[in-house]
Amino acid sequence: MTLWLSFGILFVFAAIAFILFRWGNMQCIGVTPVRKFTFIAILFTSGLDVGLIMFPLTEFAGYADLATSPEYGFTNPLSIEFGFWAFLIWAFYFVTCFYFCVIEPRVKFFEIPLIKFINNVVIIGTCAFTAYLLLTNLPWYLPGLGDGESIVGSFYLIVFLAIAAAVYSSTSIRYVRILSLGSSWLFFALIVIMWSGAFLSDNSSVGEFFTTFGLIGDYFANINHFVLPLNDYHEFYLYWWFAWSIMIGQFTSRFVSGMKTYQVLGAMMIFPSIPIAIWFTVLYYYSVNAISTAGFYNLAMVIVGVTFVINSLDSLVRLYTDNLNLTVQRFGKIPYIIGNIVLLSALTLLFKLNFLQIQWVGALAIGLILGCFGYMLLTHYRKVADIERSPKENKIDFTKIELMD
Repeated sequence: MTLWLSFGILFVFAAIAFILFRWGNMQCIGVTPVRKFTFIAILFTSGLDVGLIMFPLTEFAGYADLATSPEYGFTNPLSIEFGFWAFLIWAFYFVTCFYFCVIEPRVKFFEIPLIKFINNVVIIGTCAFTAYLLLTNLPWYLPGLGDGESIVGSFYLIVFLAIAAAVYSSTSIRYVRILSLGSSWLFFALIVIMWSGAFLSDNSSVGEFFTTFGLIGDYFANINHFVLPLNDYHEFYLYWWFAWSIMIGQFTSRFVSGMKTYQVLGAMMIFPSIPIAIWFTVLYYYSVNAISTAGFYNLAMVIVGVTFVINSLDSLVRLYTDNLNLTVQRFGKIPYIIGNIVLLSALTLLFKLNFLQIQWVGALAIGLILGCFGYMLLTHYRKVADIERSPKENKIDFTKIELMD
């Protein structure tokens, strides 16, 4: 599995180099272009995940334990956390975003029935894993509902209700938009509240924030360490991001509006990384200074985490049901809701019972990416080589952009 992952990563970075060399100054236009500020906001919301809220506080101590994990000794725990979530990781998404914006309309690899089916297996598996992450982290954040370690019935109920809410939300595009905006504002509010609690107290100062934030700079000084997997846990993360990569690329590619290719790469790597860096800095300060998050802060993080799960799942459910024609229009709202709730709940339990692993889903995604490259070489080499612009049917209509914004 490590060799397969390493090969996938090296292929992606080789693809980035080729894309920049061949099409670096080409203007990219998606099927529904939006203004740059809106595109940047979409980039951030597309990467929202419950792990972003719940993982860091449970991981910093492990990254600091060099006796157990000496491979982390080259930098500090904040840089490790940032490296596992931000910047270089988003280069994966750039490749798929560029592909779906510029190349897929000519090649149509993902419209091949078998490929479409496998791609939707990846989407469904990633949906269930998102719910599983919420389930496994609830004991740490809500110890009052159990013993702080075991998963009890209350946690299963919370996850079930989140899945049900997401499936219901997926029945209408207006719910998807409301949740996307709502989860973003809730996240920013959580950052402000916890930032204030840490750096505006009598025992701290705003200067402490900037000192802590500066630790992330060590990530860039050691960025080479993050290219290939450091250990099994980093490998888990990298497979997880590959599982997301095709979906995020397919989604974000729709909204590119005339940015040059190198600008798309810069936007995807830089802008989502900024709020992630601020959030991780706040949490790291809580961790190293042993500031308790019990009570209100933990509850607030659970609420935002649940909202992230609903926000992620409703978009993904809508994507795979549309792709497989398992829509409300075809089956009716009640069968649609019941069928998707049963499917996602069952798969979530399979992850819990270790019958499924996100590494397998990520490995499938790598297979799709490599298969797509082989398909282009064998059947569409000349067509791809001759590309000089985004599909001509994709045009920027600023009247429509104004209405969308």
